[in-house]
Amino acid sequence: MYPLTDLKEKLKLLPTSPGVYRFINKEGVIIYIGKAKNLRNRVSQYFQSENTLTPKTRVMVSKISNIEHTVVDSEEDALLLENNLIKKHLPRYNILLKDSKTYPWICIKNEPFPRVYVTRKYIKDGSLYFGPYSSAMHAHNLTELVSSLYQIRNCKLSLTPENIKSKHYRPCLNYHLGKCSAPCVGYISSDKYQMQIDSIKALLKGETSQLEREFRESMRKAATELKFEEAQKYKEKLELLEKHYSKSTIVNPSLTNIDVFSLASTDNIAFGNYMRVVNGSIIQSLNLEFKLPIEESLSAIMGTFINEIRSKFGTLSPEILVPVMPEDIFDRKNIHIPLKGDKLKLLELSQKNATMFKLERLKQEETLRPEEHKTRVLSTLQKDLNMIDLPTHIECFDNSNIQGRFAVAACVVFKDGHPSKSDYRHFNIKNVVGANDFATMKEVINRRYSRLLAENGELPQLIVVDGGRGQLNYAYETLRELGLHERIRIIGIAKRLEELIIPGDPNPLFLDKNSSSLRLIMQLRDEAHRFGITHHRNRRSKGQINSELSEIKGIGEKTEELLLKRFGSLKAVKKATYQEISDIAGKRVADIITTYFSERER
Repeated sequence: MYPLTDLKEKLKLLPTSPGVYRFINKEGVIIYIGKAKNLRNRVSQYFQSENTLTPKTRVMVSKISNIEHTVVDSEEDALLLENNLIKKHLPRYNILLKDSKTYPWICIKNEPFPRVYVTRKYIKDGSLYFGPYSSAMHAHNLTELVSSLYQIRNCKLSLTPENIKSKHYRPCLNYHLGKCSAPCVGYISSDKYQMQIDSIKALLKGETSQLEREFRESMRKAATELKFEEAQKYKEKLELLEKHYSKSTIVNPSLTNIDVFSLASTDNIAFGNYMRVVNGSIIQSLNLEFKLPIEESLSAIMGTFINEIRSKFGTLSPEILVPVMPEDIFDRKNIHIPLKGDKLKLLELSQKNATMFKLERLKQEETLRPEEHKTRVLSTLQKDLNMIDLPTHIECFDNSNIQGRFAVAACVVFKDGHPSKSDYRHFNIKNVVGANDFATMKEVINRRYSRLLAENGELPQLIVVDGGRGQLNYAYETLRELGLHERIRIIGIAKRLEELIIPGDPNPLFLDKNSSSLRLIMQLRDEAHRFGITHHRNRRSKGQINSELSEIKGIGEKTEELLLKRFGSLKAVKKATYQEISDIAGKRVADIITTYFSERER
């Protein structure tokens, strides 16, 4: 193993040829595999100034104890070798396919009189495979369509010419049901059987136009020759074919042989959707999930995604649509970013599928792995707000008043991404006159954190203010006065566009509407509003009930509460006798109240 100075010396000995490099840690384990057009230049980039590297990449580089490389003839060879080595060694810091499940394929077996069946095993024995399919149901529906249209065997008999001639076999039940052409006893020739297989290949590729024409022509011919039963069979086949493919999403009949790729990413996972379009129909759609141990650009992830699909499917379509140009793709002539028209709509549909796949997986994670989900959401928020500490304790403030009356504020507290209701607080505004949200926010922030400092209480890592730049500036200035502006991060969230406001930054921060960070901040804001408005309604209702008593000169707040507690309502106080009031509050109060209401009735 080599110290850093020796590694840098070793870099000078690397060739300038294309190749694959491997970073190895002190335990001798490969932690990263990469490819390069120029090995020396590419590997040297990791050992330049640390400021050019992301935090996670710096961690990876700190663990490198040795570097190995393999020279190849071309960039394409480097790509193939890198792909094979990554799948073999599964390095910790490479983009890795996260899905562990195997996808179903439809196999046309390489054998005399081939079978057509669904399998999850891809065996390189010369058989032809279609897929993989994201849904096993879709694959089985296709094989059912094939068995309805064609008389294909499903037995595992070895149908060599010698075995057929030996007459060892006899027709099975499927033959008598009209589902098999009985090649086992020579009832169909190899050439005619192969014609069925060729039609099945076209069907599985989505090339159904020619099949439909053939069925229509055969139906007309049979009807002309008065072979009505045969004509009816072709009619039923045509209807089955049309019925099945009518369920496919029709984009535009003029669009054909197009592959579409899109991505939706979160903190350390990318979600990709792949679609294949033939004759205007989406005949295939597949979702894949990629683990991102270190920061990667969308271009790099897209390159990995396309290469992964190519390794699964073989040759891709002549035209490929993407939202961002991929890295590490050598034939870029057929890759496009559509800007308008049906191709753009097709890309947007794929993007919608990728986003839905992402939301589905995150919801699944939230249910099945709540601790992992909580950590990921808070880590994403930390990254989005460029915070030093993980925001495990967040507080949010909201003000409420009606034309300056009954002014209140609410503080809600989230710990580990969830409401901590025992820590919620209400504030009745004491020092602000009239409707002044800025001064109200300043009073509340000062009261909240002055008390926490005095009591040595737990301070949050993040404060969210429900309001615009004015409220945020007053809140930030209060934190500065308390000496907390460097210890606590504070942001505002504006209602109109859900943009985040950062102190000192004239430009608001816009997060994706589907981002977990924005959803958490909006949840905080909505909870603070709900908690605050409930208290505000209670105080307003009490104020409206008590308002007439409180307007009587000489009646204080405690006397008012005492009377209402005894009589239950203002109406009951009005109806009470002088003696009843005197018994509760004394003769002076009884004189004042009876005089006041008797004068109001005149």
